Amino acid sequence: MSEPVAAADVEVWAAELGAVAERLGPLFARSEPRRHAAAYLRALLGDCERKNSWQAAEYAGLGEPYAFQHLLGRAGWSADATRDLLREYATENLADARGVLVIDETGFLKKGGHSAGVQRQYTGTAGRVENCQVGVFLAYAGRRGRALIDRELYLPQAWADDPARREQAGIPEEVTFATKPELGRRMLARAYAAGVRARWVTADEAYGNDGKFRRFLEQSGQPYVVAVQSNQRLWTDDGQMTVSAIADGLSKRAWRPGSAGWGSKGPRLYDWAWRPFGPVDGRGWQLWLLVRRQRGGAGERAYYLCRGPAGTARAELVRVAGARWPVEECFERGKGECGLDHYEVRSWVGWYRHVTLSMLALAVLGVVRWRAELAAEKGGR
Repeated sequence: MSEPVAAADVEVWAAELGAVAERLGPLFARSEPRRHAAAYLRALLGDCERKNSWQAAEYAGLGEPYAFQHLLGRAGWSADATRDLLREYATENLADARGVLVIDETGFLKKGGHSAGVQRQYTGTAGRVENCQVGVFLAYAGRRGRALIDRELYLPQAWADDPARREQAGIPEEVTFATKPELGRRMLARAYAAGVRARWVTADEAYGNDGKFRRFLEQSGQPYVVAVQSNQRLWTDDGQMTVSAIADGLSKRAWRPGSAGWGSKGPRLYDWAWRPFGPVDGRGWQLWLLVRRQRGGAGERAYYLCRGPAGTARAELVRVAGARWPVEECFERGKGECGLDHYEVRSWVGWYRHVTLSMLALAVLGVVRWRAELAAEKGGR
């Protein structure tokens, strides 16, 4: 087992996984795929080096991978219904009053050109253009922990317009090209429809620069802190100005140190400045520009558009801006401990099935970890 799971009581971990498998059971009409789904979850949380069908089957004692290949490709069950169960499970265990919903993406490096949606495209995972698939994810981050609760596979325009490749990868006819911000809006809309609420939403520049994405949040009554590029414009008393030019004009006294949360080396300390723009609206909301820079003023700056209750403190906006980093931990832990990127499936349905079960395994890991921390805290009193 991986270190975070081994640190928890093994019996508690096994009981939690069994309870989740029991909740998952009614989504399968037949007993065989129901058993295989539970075994696949156990394998995803197991200590096999790679969580592909072959090694997962060996870990589960099946000998051959065909049962898991059938589960991911042809068995009768809904990855979307499983996603709904995952979202309910994660939020009922990890949600808190200061929770943040985060839209972010990660790449899945691939060889060849047959996996659904694969092409040479930029991925932050590698920091360059690579042959990969890109998944857009919705995460929930709170004081109790964090989990990935929804996912969409980005389908590039070249794939959307190629009937032969679509048929080969089993891409449904109703799936058309959608931008990454549109995929983010869809996932947020599903979460809201399911009753998920969070104090804030945050996302990086790819989403924050999209006006439709920001308007969707405002129309949904959702406060947000979203990163934007340096050329994003705002109206000032002197007309439109880029956020970079506005930051250039901030006084030295405008900058204050602040932590955007804890990292592997301690608190992430930066200098921060903020400035309100426009009047407080009828809901009592204010628009701010929040700017981050390295301590001492060296290095590149980062810019955030923030809209929310007018009485919000700068420290709160800084906290939300830092909430994107825990999602990187979700991706790292998902890939390193739950096989998020270990799949060998090429089809559209195979990607959604494997990734959803991996996300569910990751949520179990997070819940067990939270309960172990809570028990340790109570035991130390």
